[in-house]
Amino acid sequence: MNILMEIGPTTVVSALVIGLLLGGALVAIVQQIISRAKAKTFEQDMQRRTDGAKREAENIIKSAQIDAAAEAIKKKEEFRVEADKTRTELHKTEMRLSKHEDVLDRQAEALQQREKGLKQQEQEVDRRLHNVGLKEKQLSTLLAQQKNQLLKITAMDLKEAKELLLKRLEDECEHEMSTLIQRKVEEAGETADERSREILNTAIQRYAAEQTCEATVSTVEIPSDDMKGRIIGREGRNIRAFEKATGVDVIVDDTPGMIVVSGFSPVRREVARLSMEKLIQDGRIHPSRIEDLVAQTRKDVNHKLLQIGKDAAVETNIRGLSNKVLSMLGALSYRTSYGQNVLRHSVEVAFLSQVMADELGLDGSIARRAGLLHDIGKAIDHEVEGKHPTIGTNYLKRFSESPIILNAVAGHHGDVPADNPYTPLVAAADAISASRPGARRETLERYIKRLEQLEEIASGFKGVENAYAIQAGREIRVIVDANDVDDAAAMKIARDIAKKVEDEMTYPGEIQVTLLREVRCIEYAR
Repeated sequence: MNILMEIGPTTVVSALVIGLLLGGALVAIVQQIISRAKAKTFEQDMQRRTDGAKREAENIIKSAQIDAAAEAIKKKEEFRVEADKTRTELHKTEMRLSKHEDVLDRQAEALQQREKGLKQQEQEVDRRLHNVGLKEKQLSTLLAQQKNQLLKITAMDLKEAKELLLKRLEDECEHEMSTLIQRKVEEAGETADERSREILNTAIQRYAAEQTCEATVSTVEIPSDDMKGRIIGREGRNIRAFEKATGVDVIVDDTPGMIVVSGFSPVRREVARLSMEKLIQDGRIHPSRIEDLVAQTRKDVNHKLLQIGKDAAVETNIRGLSNKVLSMLGALSYRTSYGQNVLRHSVEVAFLSQVMADELGLDGSIARRAGLLHDIGKAIDHEVEGKHPTIGTNYLKRFSESPIILNAVAGHHGDVPADNPYTPLVAAADAISASRPGARRETLERYIKRLEQLEEIASGFKGVENAYAIQAGREIRVIVDANDVDDAAAMKIARDIAKKVEDEMTYPGEIQVTLLREVRCIEYAR
């Protein structure tokens, strides 16, 4: 403070001014230094950014160059593959063209050879025509000379000679034609026999059915003999009501443990049998209960018959049958013929008919339908008069069956003539099914009687020494005396025996008649 006072105010002010100036200059210098530092820093930053941009640009250029090079390589590879493919196709096309040219060359060469051959053939034909013309002239001259010579020799005119020649030619041609016809007929017969045997063997081998079938049961077991009295009822009212409701006869005798249901209709007998079993199980046996139970059982049996018929139609692959026809087919399952179930027999005939029809080139479905329906008349032959073929035909007419089916049903036993090839097929299949071993059975008494009748018929002819029924009565073997019967008479005796058997006997299938004529020459050396 003393110093300031000593210096003086003016000096202080000057010093302050100087100090301010120096401070301002210093500040300016500092700012300039700072600005230069910022500028340098900015320049360095800009340089770094420029260098980075340059490096990035160089990287982009290098990447672009690499991509361009890769794309160029890819394009070159594609072009090379396309060029190779085009070159291969051109090579194949060139090979095809070369082969085609070779073929054309060969065809041209063949055409040339053919033309050369045709020219040679034309020359040969011309030569032959010329020779034929010369020979015709020579022949005409020769015929004229022979004609004149014949006229001179025979003293006949031209008309008479011509008639004589034509008559001779006609006789010769007629003789040759008769011989040819006889030979062709024999060949046709042999071929037909062989073909028919082949077809029958094929049909039998391709279809195999059960050997025997069950017969309809008509007996009902009862738990005790006391039940018989309940079945008969007071003064027989229960059994009368049962017989009236079912249409069968009930036989109650001393046989222990059973009663017998007797009736001509197998369906009615089945209804009666089932109804009786239900009554015995139920225990309530009186007229009103019997009527209700029989009515319900009849409905059940009818439904069962329809189902059986449908099953048979499905088994044989036959469509379009009415439910009434199917019910009749089902009724055949309760009908037997010589122990053979008629429905199974009909199914068997259907398949046999189809096999034979297929072998002959006919429609197998038509033959199968005719075979299944051929015995449908047996389902109602107990209720309608007439033979079962006629009954079945009249029944099927109601359902608009085709004339072919109707003729096959009516004619499978030969009652009406066949008007189509399916009728004899069904008849043959019916005979095969009925006559094959084990298909039908007979009672022992009837069997023995048939064998005795066969031997008796054969033994009744003159010249027969012995007669034996063999093969279960399907063949009769006859031995005749060779001194009394010659070959021609032997043929006649065999035919007469077969005819008499057909007229006097009833039997399933067919019976073969084998006649043996043996000549024995005996000498003694002493």
